[in-house]
Amino acid sequence: MDVRRAAERYLGGDLDAGIESWHAFSFGPHYDPDNLRFGAVIACNEERLAPGAGFAEHPHSHTEIVTWVVEGELTHRDSTGHQSVVRPGDVQRLSSAGGVRHTERNDGLEPLTFVQTWLAPLTPGGEPAYEVVHGIADSTPYDVPEAGAMLHVRRLAAGERTELPTAAHLYLHVVRGELRLGDTGLTTGDAARLVKEAAMEVRAVTAAELLVWEMS
Repeated sequence: MDVRRAAERYLGGDLDAGIESWHAFSFGPHYDPDNLRFGAVIACNEERLAPGAGFAEHPHSHTEIVTWVVEGELTHRDSTGHQSVVRPGDVQRLSSAGGVRHTERNDGLEPLTFVQTWLAPLTPGGEPAYEVVHGIADSTPYDVPEAGAMLHVRRLAAGERTELPTAAHLYLHVVRGELRLGDTGLTTGDAARLVKEAAMEVRAVTAAELLVWEMS
């Protein structure tokens, strides 16, 4: 088990433009050859956008991009004609495939925070695809077969426990709250990378929200 604390993330974005980005993996100018990917995950970014701020249109290719909104509203537009407003509890996925361009903005009146995970596809290329699943339930994993990955959302009350799936690779990101993973404490923004672990249990110390990526 490899635990990465929130304070160890790389700070990026453009603070003057209202964009604050925290990167869990090697990203852009923050190159770290020892931290390029884990399983299918090649990036896990916590993005904070002030009202009116956003990312101008930019390209992606050969990447599965999955977004979880923590607070606020995310406005998405892409070159294939999709336009959506994504809110807390929704899962958004953009399969960039052979190539797509998109914008992401906070067109609302309140600050926006979202966690975005980039996954390497099993087979590159193909046609771009897009979807939003509104109000995903804890009991319904979100499957990304293109990357051999599955997202589990766990929302826990203080004292509640949940068992993690058993897989070759598990990537955990604490969206909010405090947790115990075995004997290890985790708090908001912390992450854990597990390889071929036996069944493990998470206990919430406070009310908490957790994203768990199950990967082959």
